[in-house]
Amino acid sequence: MALLAFEAIEVGPHAVDATVRVDEAGRARTSAAPGLASRTLELLPGLRRHTCENGSAHGIAAELADTETPHLLEHVAFELMALAGSPRSLRGETAWDFSADGAGVYHVRLAYDDDLVALGALKAATGVVEWLMDTAMRPDGSARPDVDAIVRDLRALRTPG
Repeated sequence: MALLAFEAIEVGPHAVDATVRVDEAGRARTSAAPGLASRTLELLPGLRRHTCENGSAHGIAAELADTETPHLLEHVAFELMALAGSPRSLRGETAWDFSADGAGVYHVRLAYDDDLVALGALKAATGVVEWLMDTAMRPDGSARPDVDAIVRDLRALRTPG
């Protein structure tokens, strides 16, 4: 079973809103995967340039080491979008209301310059985040995500003009 499951995705005029369920309560936070921050920054070094409104005073590495797994999804998606040509100035948000939505349900918002790139990045980021979490929790020799191929595919989605 997948760690992250999309329950709904809405494409608005300026942002994609995804309702994401974390299917394993024990992995709702990145701290469940020791060493995740360093593996994430090795795979996507551009994440070092990310900032967070609610981020750790100790920088993005500290934020990635102990945050909600869907928040990591948000950052990975934005980094993939940036690598595919989207502005780094785009912002997002990860929120939750467990009393209204139930445990493990999060809302991830991604502003975009191209809706197809945002949707593709969100989908690709899911695989990247699951690999990052599984590498620490259940090393099974699965292949490292091919970021170059992901970026090529996202660039191909970009609407010309």
